[in-house]
Amino acid sequence: MPFSQAQIAEALAKVKADPNLATERTIRSLEWANQPKPPSHHMSQWLEWIAELFQWLAQSARVLIWVAAGLLAALLALYIVRLVRAHGPHREKGEFVAPSFVRDLDIRPESLPTDIGAAALALWERGEHRAALALLYRGLLSRLVHAHRVPILDSSTEGDCLELTARHLNSDRTVYVERLVKTWQRAIYGGQDPETPAVAALCSEFAPALNVPAEPAS
Repeated sequence: MPFSQAQIAEALAKVKADPNLATERTIRSLEWANQPKPPSHHMSQWLEWIAELFQWLAQSARVLIWVAAGLLAALLALYIVRLVRAHGPHREKGEFVAPSFVRDLDIRPESLPTDIGAAALALWERGEHRAALALLYRGLLSRLVHAHRVPILDSSTEGDCLELTARHLNSDRTVYVERLVKTWQRAIYGGQDPETPAVAALCSEFAPALNVPAEPAS
């Protein structure tokens, strides 16, 4: 006897209702209350990056602290040096300390011949023109500093020497100094050798223009 449609539908409904034959199964399990869920892989990467960031900041902070400490130490040392200079012993007004060299030129009296003019002329006549002019210029600086107390510094230029000479010496000496300096500049910087008569005149006038007259015996 064939089954009716109602019987078939009823049988299918019973099969579907059987949990052992269902396509999906629901399994219940027990968990502790408030149990934290394990972080996802993406979240662990973020946490690791944040931890590395804080570690880098900590290392950088140490470096910055050392740099700041070094700068403070340098500023403190500079302040102490200036303080010592400001409150240390001062030279008396008018005291002058003569330099031994002016722009690498030795101007110590012991490094020069006694008769500078004659020695320079001898060099010029032997054809040693640059050496002759250098001796005249060195002798000039030496006489200005050691004999006339013109406050020329070791860094003074030719222009500085002319300006200081004009302020400290009379016009006759100043005119000679200017002639010698201009001759030196044209020869050394401009490559223009002076004529022999001009050099001979500078040599013969060196002592009268720059030597200090001896003091009369008391």
